[in-house]
Amino acid sequence: MKPNMGGADRVIRLIVAAIVAILYFTGTITGTLGIVLMVLAAVFVLTSFMSFCPLYAPFGFSTREEKKKA
Repeated sequence: MKPNMGGADRVIRLIVAAIVAILYFTGTITGTLGIVLMVLAAVFVLTSFMSFCPLYAPFGFSTREEKKKA
């Protein structure tokens, strides 16, 4: 798996996951919606740590800056 996520993308995903977790554990979001959002938050955390988004790959999309070769 070639990394396809840049630093900003990873940070945004972690922030969104943290917000969802806070809302879930404070009882603001509950039920089925809460569970679905927590699963999505877990996916965001995993993809952030791996620097790879499986949805970007089929489209050839990347937010990672390519290093220039001198």
